[in-house]
Amino acid sequence: MTDLPPTDQPPVDLPPIDATYLRAQLAALLAIPSPTGRTDDAVRHVCGALQDLGLEVALTRLGAIRARLPGARPEGARACVSHLDTLGAQVKALKPNGRLALVPVGHWSARFAEGARATVLSDHASLRGTILPPLASGHTFGDEVDRAPIGWDHVEMRVDARADSAADLEALGIEIGDHVAIDPQTEFPDTGYIVSRHLDDKAGVAAMLAALKSLVAGRARPPVDCWWFFTIAEEVGHGAAGVVLPDIASLVAVDNGTTAPGQNSREHGVTIAMADQTGPFDYHLTRKLVDLCRADGIGHQKDIFRHYRSDSASALEAGADVRTALVTFGVDASHGYERIHIDALTALARLLALYAISPVEIPRDAHLLSGLRGFPEQTHP
Repeated sequence: MTDLPPTDQPPVDLPPIDATYLRAQLAALLAIPSPTGRTDDAVRHVCGALQDLGLEVALTRLGAIRARLPGARPEGARACVSHLDTLGAQVKALKPNGRLALVPVGHWSARFAEGARATVLSDHASLRGTILPPLASGHTFGDEVDRAPIGWDHVEMRVDARADSAADLEALGIEIGDHVAIDPQTEFPDTGYIVSRHLDDKAGVAAMLAALKSLVAGRARPPVDCWWFFTIAEEVGHGAAGVVLPDIASLVAVDNGTTAPGQNSREHGVTIAMADQTGPFDYHLTRKLVDLCRADGIGHQKDIFRHYRSDSASALEAGADVRTALVTFGVDASHGYERIHIDALTALARLLALYAISPVEIPRDAHLLSGLRGFPEQTHP
C-alpha cells in the first residue's frame, strides 16, 4: 500500500465570518427547546439551514446529522462536530402536593435550576411552570430558606395550572418521564456579550453554520471531503459515537471552554484544548490548529479541562481510529447562567473554515492501516 501524495491548492480568500448570520442562527436555535431526548425540532432547523447553504444532509436513525462539503478527494476526510442537545430534566414523580419531582438530564447542579422557568413537554400538552425549593417563601420559612440543602431531591416544579394533588397532575396529562425544557433567558446586550442558558453547545452549532456559510460563499473546495456533524446526545455521554464512520481521519470537536478561576480559557478568541478528562488530544492535529490561528492572526489561548469531555471522547470510546482535537469558545458559568462574546464565536468560525481548506499534512491518514512510511514525527528541540 502506497501513501497518497499531499494535496496542495492555491490559498482561498475566504469571505469574513458573517456575525449577523451567526447571531441569527444562535437566536433561532436557543428558541427551540432541545433537551437530550427531545431534539427532533432542532434537527429539522439545522437540516434546513444546511440545505439553504446547498449541502446535502443524511441523518442517523436517531437523528444525528452528517453533512458533506465535497473536497478534491474522499480519502482521509476530516470532520467538525458540535451537539444540538442541551441540559434539561425529566419528571420523576407526581407529588401529593401537586408539584413535580425532577431528575436532571445531563450533569448540572440544582443550584442553577432554582427559580428557572420551564416547560413540561408531555404527550398531551406543553405546560409552563417554575422550579422551586420546597421552602420557597421567605415570609413563611424565614432564615430556614437560606439553610435549605441544594440538590435535585430538594427542588420541585410548580406547574402553572390548578394542581393540588398527584391526581390533578395526571388529569393535566403529565406523566413520569416527561421531558422538562429549561428557558434559555437569552439576551444580546449591545456590548457584544451573549447571555443565555444552553450556549453549550448551540453557540458551537451556530459557529459551524457560519463557517460553512463563509466556505460556500468563497466557493472553497477542501483538499479532502469535510464533514459537518451535529450530534444529539452529547450531554449524556453518547455524542459522536454513531456518526464517525471509517471515512473520517481527523475530528475537531466544537464546544464550550470553561472560563473560571484556575483555567486559561477566555471569553474572547479561540481556546484550544490540549487535554480533557479523557487525556491529551492528538499532538499533530492540535498543533495544526494552533498554527492556523497564528498564521491568520486569530486570538487564541490553550487550556486543559479536568472535569470535562466532549463529542471526541464518545467517538474514541466507540472505537473510531481518528485524530481528535477540541476547539472552544470561552463560556463563563458553564452549565449555569452562561455568557460568551460574539468575537469568540466569529474567531472560532474563522478557524473552522481555515481548517476545512488547509492542506493535508499526513497523507498516510487516508488509509486505515499503513506502513511506517509517512508516519509523522514528534520533534524535540
